[in-house]
Amino acid sequence: MAEADITLLVNTGLSEQKAKETLKNEAVTQSMKSAIEQVGKISPDLKSDKDVGKLIYHVATKLKAKKFQNPIMEYIGLKKITSEIQLNAAFDYLKHNPLEPVDWSTFEKECGVGVVITPDQVEDAVEQVISKHKAGLESQRYKYNIGLIMGEARNKLKWADGKAIKNEVDMQVLDLLGPKTAADLEKPVKQKGSKTPKDAENTKKKEQLKETPSVENFLGRDGEVMSFMELMGEAVKFHKPGENYKTSGYVITEKTMDLMKEHLKTTGGKVYSRFPPEPNGILHIGHAKAINFNFGYAKAYGGNCYLRYDDTNPEKEEEKFFTAIKEMVEWLGYKPWKVTHASDNFDKLYGYAVELIKRGHAYICHMRSEDIKGFNPPDSPWRDRPIEESLQLFEDMKNGKIQEGEATLRMKTTLEEGKKDPVAYRIKFAPHHRTGDKWCIYPTYDFTHCLCDSIENISHSLCTKEFQSRRSSYYWLCNVLDLYCPVQWEYGRLNLSYTVVSKRKIAKLIHEGYVRDWDDPRLFTLTALRRRGFPPEAINLFCAKVGVTMAQVVIDPSMLEACVRDVLNVKAPRCMAVLDPLKVTITNFPADHKGEITVPNFPADESRGSHVLPFQKTIYIERSDFREKSDKNYKRFASDQTVGLRHAGYILTVESVVKDNSGNITEVKAKCTKSSDTDKPKGFIQWVCNPLVCEVRLYDRLFHHKNPEDSNEVPGGFVSDVNRDSLSVISNAYVDTSVKGSKFLDKYQFERIGFFTVDKDTTSDRIVFNRTVTLKEDRDKN
Repeated sequence: MAEADITLLVNTGLSEQKAKETLKNEAVTQSMKSAIEQVGKISPDLKSDKDVGKLIYHVATKLKAKKFQNPIMEYIGLKKITSEIQLNAAFDYLKHNPLEPVDWSTFEKECGVGVVITPDQVEDAVEQVISKHKAGLESQRYKYNIGLIMGEARNKLKWADGKAIKNEVDMQVLDLLGPKTAADLEKPVKQKGSKTPKDAENTKKKEQLKETPSVENFLGRDGEVMSFMELMGEAVKFHKPGENYKTSGYVITEKTMDLMKEHLKTTGGKVYSRFPPEPNGILHIGHAKAINFNFGYAKAYGGNCYLRYDDTNPEKEEEKFFTAIKEMVEWLGYKPWKVTHASDNFDKLYGYAVELIKRGHAYICHMRSEDIKGFNPPDSPWRDRPIEESLQLFEDMKNGKIQEGEATLRMKTTLEEGKKDPVAYRIKFAPHHRTGDKWCIYPTYDFTHCLCDSIENISHSLCTKEFQSRRSSYYWLCNVLDLYCPVQWEYGRLNLSYTVVSKRKIAKLIHEGYVRDWDDPRLFTLTALRRRGFPPEAINLFCAKVGVTMAQVVIDPSMLEACVRDVLNVKAPRCMAVLDPLKVTITNFPADHKGEITVPNFPADESRGSHVLPFQKTIYIERSDFREKSDKNYKRFASDQTVGLRHAGYILTVESVVKDNSGNITEVKAKCTKSSDTDKPKGFIQWVCNPLVCEVRLYDRLFHHKNPEDSNEVPGGFVSDVNRDSLSVISNAYVDTSVKGSKFLDKYQFERIGFFTVDKDTTSDRIVFNRTVTLKEDRDKN
């Protein structure tokens, strides 16, 4: 770090520490040096003018379109732009009018160039504002909000110097109130129980928030779970269609605005987005966020979203993945506007590649794939080969004359991460599921993605943060081919702990028998979550809770499970089940007693229907709900303690306990009393009568550690971390008869146990239930 450079920046008004920090950023440093040199040509004294220095730093750090730096610095050097307010107005004008030639007369008008604000004007403006606030100032004195006065004075004189306004406000307030007294210097004492106007305002805002959509208030007025975008509201804010050039980092060329006009003519000014998965595996929970962003954003703004399969790797693609992907998109509540494939554009993409070579931006390289991996590979010795030679070799590649791995087409650009000359095409002698044997060269993601976006007139290319390093090559490729360029927006990828989502690793778990298939309910693929019983609305709610963040987040599954509970609590009808049945004989019922009980489907809202259950001499309760002797904290059934039967209106009292030869309790004989005829018991338990015998599958986390792929946490690799007890099967659980005839994915709350969903293994003779999630912890259960 050169001492001369530090001195140069310090002379502009930066502190030595700030100067050293600035010098670490090469782009900002070069911008500042250039600006200092330019104003120095106008007047050497300006190089050490602190006011000019502040503006130079503002230009170096805030101006995106660097092509306008020289004219702006000339305005600063000639003292035509003298404040940050003017400078920000200049940036704003150039952002909205990016094409040259610039209308400089309009520019000057928009930036207040030549506008002179006299001290008398400042005095008059401040006097008017002080007069308006006089009563408040006299009652609250120096505790009054002076910032409010400053703001109103500024609005009256847009181009006035901020310091001049502040000095005038201070002087006039002092003239009105006199010097500060001891009382003015005391800190205000807040009265206990009293509410300041600010407190009252905050309370009002909180009340208003209760009425507006939020992830905490997720039900609409119709009682249904709101959509992702209804929950997200203003949090998701991108550019308007046609205003691509206003976004940060967007590259503008001479043809940008003409191409934009054509784009708007084709799209009618609508939002167009796309969800572009690779069809080589099943979608997982992370994809749910991408689906919600792309489809949800387009839907919210009356636009359209493509489902585009990125089918450029024929060796790994299978038809079942294509089908499952579309199925999951629709399950989450979205309908693709069109289903397309990258392979639809193979002919066009090949033509673009040829054009790229002709324009000198691509070449055929013979370096092996292992030699160009990583971030600092050697430059290709073929980078400057003649264009005609590359064109001929590219055609030879297409015609199968060059062997796999012996040649690639590489683009002459560098990614943000520093990777140089990414591959555009590679040779693969593999038939494609849609184009057959027509092609033996296939485009890469770096080449295909932006060009397919351009072909489909995408306005918002939304993708996860790992693609941020490819944004510059995305813009570069569209621009060097003179094609319409969409805007790429990134958001943080969503990951869950205690799981793996890698297609290769899930395939390994399946192959080695740790899970049964891609939809095994212990996985976090979308097909697995659906089979386990997670409602799509809950997954969308979860994505909304995670929100729009650039940070890559790893979230505990408990947050997703909480969303599932919230949704199922209002969607899943109640029924009663016992997983470990204990027989109870009601001694004071006759043998042929044929009673019936009407049970509400939703006890909190009986208007939502009911079902009828038999209530006869023999019932079954949960074995864990009975013990021979109670204690002061025990609230359920015991030999010395009564218990209530849910929904029945009856209380049980033990008469005797029947045991087998090993001393295990096999039956409880009890007397039944109407609840109105006896004291209220400590607790109520679920029960069943003439139940259906069902299979119930209980799931636990598949991995023991939060990060099973982290070698520091799990040195033996993720497979060694598999929880062998993550599935337990109860073959003979008893469930009440209201579930009879249930079909795949029907959902219930087993009262006091959890939420359960009918599995696809169900037959006409036997229902199989998956435990979706447990109930929230009940601290009073015991």
